[in-house]
Amino acid sequence: MNKIEFSSNERPTIGIELELALVDEKSMALSSSIEQLMPLLPDDTPQSFKPELMQSCLEIITGICNTVGEAETDLRQKITQAEQATDQLGLRLWWGGTHPFSLWRDQKVTPNDRYQNLVNLLQEMARRLVTFGLHVHVGVDSGDKAVMICDRIMQHLPMFLAISCSSPYWENRDTGLQSQRSKIMEGLPTAGLPTLMRNWSEYVWLINHMVDTGFINTMRELWWDVRPHHKFGTVEIRVCDMPGNLQDVLGIAALTQCLVQALSAQIDEGAYQHDCHPMMVRQNKWRACRFGNKAELVNSYTYEVQPVKEVIRSLVKRLRPVAEELDCLPYLEHTLQMAESPGWAERQSSILTDTGDPAEIVRRLSSESRITANPT
Repeated sequence: MNKIEFSSNERPTIGIELELALVDEKSMALSSSIEQLMPLLPDDTPQSFKPELMQSCLEIITGICNTVGEAETDLRQKITQAEQATDQLGLRLWWGGTHPFSLWRDQKVTPNDRYQNLVNLLQEMARRLVTFGLHVHVGVDSGDKAVMICDRIMQHLPMFLAISCSSPYWENRDTGLQSQRSKIMEGLPTAGLPTLMRNWSEYVWLINHMVDTGFINTMRELWWDVRPHHKFGTVEIRVCDMPGNLQDVLGIAALTQCLVQALSAQIDEGAYQHDCHPMMVRQNKWRACRFGNKAELVNSYTYEVQPVKEVIRSLVKRLRPVAEELDCLPYLEHTLQMAESPGWAERQSSILTDTGDPAEIVRRLSSESRITANPT
């Protein structure tokens, strides 16, 4: 079996990945334009801008940052560059977990051997992946600790989903859910909530077993809601829909960094591992998917049902000292507003109710999410 080395991080560094949709500025429909866009983006920062599975998606990636403030500076520069490039092509960037009305059958797969192998393996389940998410990496110091944190943070994943839900529509219809994206992702054989693992050795065995038996082509095809990332030496939270603006992205990033750091410190101090039944996490994830930040989640310690805003309020209070150490307290406290304000799925629904036009959802929210001024 192949040995997989974990790249240790001495500090809880942070990295953020945004999956943003490309839409036509007139029709507001998805546009398979990534091949035209990439030559217009700077190439002096490798891995900052990448194509994704579908040609209607642009991934924007920070460098390795020490603070959320550094990540904000990084992202503002890169999003500005992306907006300037898309303006030249008559495109806009859409911040949402799914597109309100474009059809997955109309989207084109990016011409890339890895993506083609993925489609060959997963067939329609891959072609339906016209979804857009937020991924946040936080550095940890060992593979064993990364696996332990993935286990301990699992009970919090529904909360992350609840405050990021932004995909109520699919195939030009109202799904009745706040996060259709999460259900599409769960259709993949290696996505959704992860299996429980005890240590890095067991994780490596599992990866090698799945590759050797042909279940996956590479370990990059493991799309759990949280996973260790050996190359970056991080714990990666992947459960979130793409929020509707940068401010909310940074709030989630701060919450992730603080929570991973707090769990890391608990492990170092020898804290008892509280067991949380996987079905409880699954139940809470469904509640988050269905109701967004209006969901009521079951507390894994008391078994009481609590509104998301109470869950966030309690967690932010607990994490404030960590946030002060990591210099991200204002970003962390923004999640309090995210939990109490109308969620992005709710805002999309309100626009459709007011206008009756799904294109207006994309037009209004893509305008509001811009970093630079709208072109005249």
